[in-house]
Amino acid sequence: MGKKVTRREFMIKSALTATGVSLGATAFSANSYNNIIGANERINFAVVGVRSRGMVHIQSISSIKNATVSHICDVDQRYIKDAMAYMSEKKIPAPETEKDIRKLLESKEIDVITIATPEHWHAPMAIMAMEAGKHIYLEKPSSHNPAEGEMLLKSQNKYNKLIQMGNQQRSSIHTEEAIQKIRNGIIGTPYMGKAWYCNTRGSIGIGKVVPVPDYLDWELWQGPAPRRPYKDNVHPYNWHWFWDWGTGETLNNGTHEVDICLWALGVNFPKRVTASGGRFHYQDDWEFYDTIVTSFEYEGKQITWEGKSCNGRKIHNRGRGVTIHGTEGCVLIDRNGYEIYDAADNKIYSVYQRGEIAMGLQGGGPTTTRHFDNLIQSIKSGVKLRAPLEEGNIAVTMLQLSNIAWKTGDDLDINPANGHILDNPDAMQYWGREYEEGWEPKV
Repeated sequence: MGKKVTRREFMIKSALTATGVSLGATAFSANSYNNIIGANERINFAVVGVRSRGMVHIQSISSIKNATVSHICDVDQRYIKDAMAYMSEKKIPAPETEKDIRKLLESKEIDVITIATPEHWHAPMAIMAMEAGKHIYLEKPSSHNPAEGEMLLKSQNKYNKLIQMGNQQRSSIHTEEAIQKIRNGIIGTPYMGKAWYCNTRGSIGIGKVVPVPDYLDWELWQGPAPRRPYKDNVHPYNWHWFWDWGTGETLNNGTHEVDICLWALGVNFPKRVTASGGRFHYQDDWEFYDTIVTSFEYEGKQITWEGKSCNGRKIHNRGRGVTIHGTEGCVLIDRNGYEIYDAADNKIYSVYQRGEIAMGLQGGGPTTTRHFDNLIQSIKSGVKLRAPLEEGNIAVTMLQLSNIAWKTGDDLDINPANGHILDNPDAMQYWGREYEEGWEPKV
């Protein structure tokens, strides 16, 4: 059994991590969370959407002492069965199950709702949950469109609930350490961040209208989105590539990397957004680009985002990552470590795979566990959230602006104070969306 950790020691180390101090060798492994002495009362979590990322939620929550998955919810009964089988295999106490989020929110036992659903549900569900008195762990992107991001912030202020956004790399110790070195001047003045994601996705084909499978509640799956007939190439994953439900690769994956660029450069909303790209690789139902390059312009600084969905040729031998460029060098950061280069492009420092620190291919593991634990400690004792909504919403809104710039073909001038598009009514029509009658989010 590992060494016992007193609650005082745990809280001191948690506070240091929350304020940006690198813990190095004193960082907690996943097992350490189960050895905390004197923890407060149990926190009950309801995990909504348990196909893929939601399963990671179950794994992480179940590894933290005095936290439990008391409920799970999904509109597809196959994934409820899979989650129950996994929890039984791992000897995790069986949760209550539900398919309708509205019924789930009636439970007074639930403290936190975790949301790992299709993106059109993220903000409406979080708003409903806060109104019901629940704290939120909200996967990226936190909203489907910029108007929903503003509604989320307004709702959070109204109901005084915590929202931890699921950009878990904010809880990566090596990433935090790299950011601290940048802020301490290791590369001089940082002025540019380059973010990228590369994959080799196949065609989704041309969908056919077919009967809804008996295991799926298509009405609840659509929820706030306008009603569409069920097609055979949408569920369970390809909804990402349809405008009514998803946000494209930019917010599906780019949210993580652009957020790291914002963190490193210390900037918020840009003054200008330009985007170009297209659906080049296949001719099918995919409504977004498969290739895009976006520039976010600031006074004296810049962030670029490059997404390649159908050609996985890597950049810096990495499928995803960021480089932060400064007056005296460059830092490369990905999910497995970081490298520092001087102005002559000589590698002067690197960190890789510090045991349990690496996040893993699916973003799971100890980093996600630390992200959940940070939310728990914030609920219990006010420790600062590492990924509060007011910060995460900036990256999300910026990338939604990238989508709007691509959709309209316009370069967008932006109000840096709030991210609003200036002097372009055609582009501003995409600030919000159409909702199914009776499902509109309200604050």
